[in-house]
Amino acid sequence: MLNVPSPSFPVPNSQQRVSAGGRSKIPLKPGRSLMDWIKLKSSGKDLTGLKGRLIEVTEEELAKHNKKTDCWTCIRGLVYNVTPYMEYHPGGEEELMKAAGIDGTQLFDQVHRWVNYESMLKECLIGRMAVKHASLLKGLTSTEDTGKALINGTLASSVSLEASKAVKPRYDWFQTDSTVTIVIYAKQKNMSSEMVVVDYEENILRGELIVEDYSYLLLIELSHTIKDLEGLYYRKCRLASKTDINHNTKLFCFELPRCCHLQVPVGHHVYLKRTIEGVEVVKPYTPVSKDLVVDSFQSSLCNKNYIYMMIKIYANGTFTPHIDKLEIGDHVSVSGSEGCFKITQIESMEDIFLVAAGTGLTPMVRLLKNVLSNSASLRKVKLIFFNQREADILWREQMEALCLSDDRFEAQHILSEPSQSWDGHKGKISSSLLSEVLTRSKENSSVLICVCGPTAFVDQGLRFLEDLGFTKDEIFLFRE
Repeated sequence: MLNVPSPSFPVPNSQQRVSAGGRSKIPLKPGRSLMDWIKLKSSGKDLTGLKGRLIEVTEEELAKHNKKTDCWTCIRGLVYNVTPYMEYHPGGEEELMKAAGIDGTQLFDQVHRWVNYESMLKECLIGRMAVKHASLLKGLTSTEDTGKALINGTLASSVSLEASKAVKPRYDWFQTDSTVTIVIYAKQKNMSSEMVVVDYEENILRGELIVEDYSYLLLIELSHTIKDLEGLYYRKCRLASKTDINHNTKLFCFELPRCCHLQVPVGHHVYLKRTIEGVEVVKPYTPVSKDLVVDSFQSSLCNKNYIYMMIKIYANGTFTPHIDKLEIGDHVSVSGSEGCFKITQIESMEDIFLVAAGTGLTPMVRLLKNVLSNSASLRKVKLIFFNQREADILWREQMEALCLSDDRFEAQHILSEPSQSWDGHKGKISSSLLSEVLTRSKENSSVLICVCGPTAFVDQGLRFLEDLGFTKDEIFLFRE
């Protein structure tokens, strides 16, 4: 058995961690997009400066290359010359410079754990570190021989990363002539099926249990080498259907593998992965439900074989045009879930406001259906939905139907580029506009305001809400 309580689960500054100072994307110069980088690395140009030679790099040598014009970094024992990648890095040069001349493994795991750096930086590979880095071994301890696993070709017993305050589950099993039952004792109340992910592939039963802020892995009947247990686990899912929602957004339905149990918690996201022109490209998406009909919420839970994604197609995008070209029956790799939203945050709330822009609606969909179905204290839930034009509004008819069926729900649409016939709210997110639309059901009611949309929208929303006197505990940010 492997107990792996990762200290960075969910990853700090990940897509949906609450943080006013989360990592922001930096506007890139023209000709510095991901596709431009792919073209450059495929051009045959020497990006290492070593003319194809691979070398062993000492810590002293690595430390010398710590400038923007000469920048090397190490990730899991491999050294890369990231100098040519500086202007292509979505997080900006300063973020990349934090790992200049040093082992950047920890920083990489905090911000980019889901990125396939080996593919992205393959042409920048300098070589290997001459000595094993402590970061590769830090915190690894052997415990009692409760199970055996073949890990990277090495026979090991149970392995864990030190976490002094982590709950450490134990497991037991029993079998009959036809079944094997595994029991995990999590020592945690209010466990749900969303906290357990199970996959079976190539004679490997992989179970992941989420307990508080830690993720535990259980591997049984291992007969093959297991590689890269530090990264997210992906399974291939079949495209079952895709339907138009509006002129540029579609609802994709992916079927999980037959031997996979994956229920993404409300407010959490997964990553979709595709190989594009030889490079693995990964993007985060928050699963939605099939529709907004609250009556179908419980019944939809019974069908656990499908996962729905609402995806906006960008004509000149790097990733979405390839997703749009998928045919029914094609496969895409889908990761396990990440996120730090806890459903307990809304259990006692009386007023919930959902402030969304465009496809920032996605985390609000299942959250909305959950509170309307399960919250006993809820008095009011209001969606404040920002879009450019009327044609951009997603699931407008379903929202109107939901308003009629449940008087606790209200949807308010705000357009920045309305037509002359539009008689609703106009403008962009602002302090005065939020002050007008965020009205409590009663004085001093308990309130939670969730915000999701482009980075600039979320940052502005946080600032305006703080100016209006809302506290940190009353605001949750879903960051892209």
